[in-house]
Amino acid sequence: MSVTGAPHPDPLPASGEREPSGSEAGKRPRGIFVTGTDTGVGKTFVACALLRALVASGAKAIGMKPVAAGIEAATGVNDDVRALAAAGNVEAPLADRNPYALAEPVAPHLAAAAANVSIDVASIASAYARLATRADAIVVEGAGGALVPLDARRDMLDIAGALRLPVLLVVGMRLGCLNHALLSALALRARGLVLAGWVANEIPPGMRLRDENAETIARHLGMRPIAAFAQHATPHFDSAALARLGFA
Repeated sequence: MSVTGAPHPDPLPASGEREPSGSEAGKRPRGIFVTGTDTGVGKTFVACALLRALVASGAKAIGMKPVAAGIEAATGVNDDVRALAAAGNVEAPLADRNPYALAEPVAPHLAAAAANVSIDVASIASAYARLATRADAIVVEGAGGALVPLDARRDMLDIAGALRLPVLLVVGMRLGCLNHALLSALALRARGLVLAGWVANEIPPGMRLRDENAETIARHLGMRPIAAFAQHATPHFDSAALARLGFA
């Protein structure tokens, strides 16, 4: 998509957030929380591409899916969890990589209720801490969109907040993307979370005025996309993109 690296009439910063000071940068976790504007917008695809880029850069990288709803009967493992494992290069117990594996392929709070399970964010944080002892970099993928409920009080962004991770937003480039992207960014910033970047994923191919929509999102978010690609194309995360996401 031409928005990536395209000239802009007014310069945009790489990120809409202030740059961390030297002392803050040293404390910044080498991790990222990947969320999306909706379900089916390519979070797993982007998370796996990011993991592969980290591995290629020489990092020990692992993927985590704190809550996965929908377990494949043949393997007993969620498809997203399996894809994340294949993209990384660190071995870890499945219980840490996917603390909550729920059978029903529905919203997490409904799948948890069906299984009579309570999703405990503190347990997810403990699993993340154990993964952090094994890896240099952790890519944490949420389920559904940014505000998908975990229970009656908490939602997916509460996991990002508990793990103190910056957020990478995957925007499904289709009709409605402007509202979905801006609302998602508004929600996570309202929680005090850092929007480290966003990815434009064209679904389905051939979106009318695709580039104009992407430019509008960039203008309103105050940052150009980390990567932009069409459905089934492979997103590319170069060293500059990794640095923007805190993996320098």
